[in-house]
Amino acid sequence: MTTAKKTTAGRQGFKTGEAVVYPAHGVGRIVAIEEQEIAGYKLELFVVSFEKDKMVLRVPTAKANSVGMRKLAEPDLVKKALDVLTGRARVKRTMWSRRAQEYEAKINSGDLISVTEVVRDLYRSEAQPEQSYSERQLYEAALDRVVREISSVNKITETEALKLIEQSLAKSPRRAKAEAEAEGDAEGDDLQEEAA
Repeated sequence: MTTAKKTTAGRQGFKTGEAVVYPAHGVGRIVAIEEQEIAGYKLELFVVSFEKDKMVLRVPTAKANSVGMRKLAEPDLVKKALDVLTGRARVKRTMWSRRAQEYEAKINSGDLISVTEVVRDLYRSEAQPEQSYSERQLYEAALDRVVREISSVNKITETEALKLIEQSLAKSPRRAKAEAEAEGDAEGDDLQEEAA
């Protein structure tokens, strides 16, 4: 039995207790590597727990890479993702249904930079117009994925990770300009009231 433990201790570079990213669900933790017999075949599985979603997923060890399961991003990739947030939003002039499909594909790709681009493109500050329900849903799904990964990589709370993201979003050239204009409009209203 001890030999089986040694061989299952780490498969394809993954090991028990390690945080991983599963494309369709975000950050989870490998809680065990177990063997099950399914239809007469012995199958080795990673047992991945997603604590926040109260979900457990079993991924065949041989399929981990092909389904896109990966280790957490390196700190320099997290820094690059935060830099992406400071950039200008790139919103295509196509129908919303087409863009929504593209955003969803990026979110489910599991790629930190792609998911961060969705956050950047769908972010709205207080000075900007309201989002539709579906825009808000996609934005929150992408934001949740980025927050969880950054908090896991930087070993900080999700609240601290969210603050980092919001600080980066506030540095965007378009947002800084929009907020300055909103403040300017408010001051202009005050001046008009005083003149009256």
